[in-house]
Amino acid sequence: MLTSSPRPVDRPAAGPATPAAALNGHDLVLRYGATPVVHGVSLALESGRATALVGPNGSGKSTLLRSLSRLHRIEDGRVTLGAADGTSERDAALLSSRQFAREVTLFSQSRPAPQGLTVAEVVAFGRHPYRRGFGGPSVEDRSAVDRAMGVTGVRDMAGRLVGELSGGEMQRVWLAACLAQDTGVVLLDEPTNHLDLRYQIETLDLVRDLVEEHGIAVGIVLHDLDQASRVADTLILMSSGRVHAAGKPVDVLTAENISEVYDIRVEVAVDPRTGRVRIDPIGRYPA
Repeated sequence: MLTSSPRPVDRPAAGPATPAAALNGHDLVLRYGATPVVHGVSLALESGRATALVGPNGSGKSTLLRSLSRLHRIEDGRVTLGAADGTSERDAALLSSRQFAREVTLFSQSRPAPQGLTVAEVVAFGRHPYRRGFGGPSVEDRSAVDRAMGVTGVRDMAGRLVGELSGGEMQRVWLAACLAQDTGVVLLDEPTNHLDLRYQIETLDLVRDLVEEHGIAVGIVLHDLDQASRVADTLILMSSGRVHAAGKPVDVLTAENISEVYDIRVEVAVDPRTGRVRIDPIGRYPA
């Protein structure tokens, strides 16, 4: 089980000597039908670093993440994957689905709860890109599934039917399936939704473990600005489909930026113990 502990804001890049592939979006233009929702946004997800996308509802952050995972059509621009040796880029659109799924995984906001399957069987979905023909799971498959269940705290539920699980438990099962996919890039769309406080923090700590211990490139969409400040090396604040500000959380999450984007007055302070940003929205009934 993961444990929580304070983390500093300014974090050095970490990871193995040979970095995992990084994912890049170049001047992305995205639409829903005839309506443009993202306007020429570029971003780079670097190995051994977490990049958080934040912004109001409708700002385009989840759509941008889905385009990076090839689940939303790109009107203009392109998505590229860095080579493992860091010397070249490949056009993600030219890779087969299996090739892409071995390098990038997406944890989406809504997934169905398959009926009649156990937790272990659902987590094993993450190994699909590595399966060959009708062969059973390999030693590597079983090891990856067990490891993913362990770090997400669902190993004790391995034999339970997923139809018996709560929403928060199912959330962790799908997160385990994503981790079992064992990719160099992990995309997470609001992974703390439906989780209680303990598992919210443990999920954020898991993200930091992926970054610091495994050198993974993480892109994560969050609504909670305090959580984004806690987990991100780089923070991108979006507004109306454009990047309003980008950089270190302490530089992006200023009272001025937040007030402009969310249209609400806030007070911002930096915790002297942890170095993290603390945000206090000021409503009509201040305490």
